[in-house]
Amino acid sequence: MSKTSSPATTRISSFILLAIFITLALSLAALILAISTFNTSEIAVYYLLLIGFLGAALSTYVLFQTRKRIQSLQSLRIKAPSITTMIECRKCGFKNIREFQRGDYIFKEVEPCQKCKENMLITAIYKEVKEKKKKISPF
Repeated sequence: MSKTSSPATTRISSFILLAIFITLALSLAALILAISTFNTSEIAVYYLLLIGFLGAALSTYVLFQTRKRIQSLQSLRIKAPSITTMIECRKCGFKNIREFQRGDYIFKEVEPCQKCKENMLITAIYKEVKEKKKKISPF
């Protein structure tokens, strides 16, 4: 299990980005067209202004919401727990604790003891549990 999550879960779809920027470009074009024809008293100018402002507002809102969603997804990443292996010497009782390695299993004989040079035995494999801080509410 890798400790980093895949970048696919924290990216914005390129199709959504394309749609947002096309909407933004079209709304800005509608605003420019409305401003350039503002001297005429046609009703189309007001519609172009309405379309331009609504399109710009909508596209910036969607862009900020997707950015906020990515940040919330990054804060919810699941971190792999640290797994520890305990190794004991059967003869002298010397204990050694190290990080879990692929292929470790209980009662496996591993490297020789540092004190008596007898082969050591894996006696426990466990994950370290970190206690979460409890929030004290006044109610």
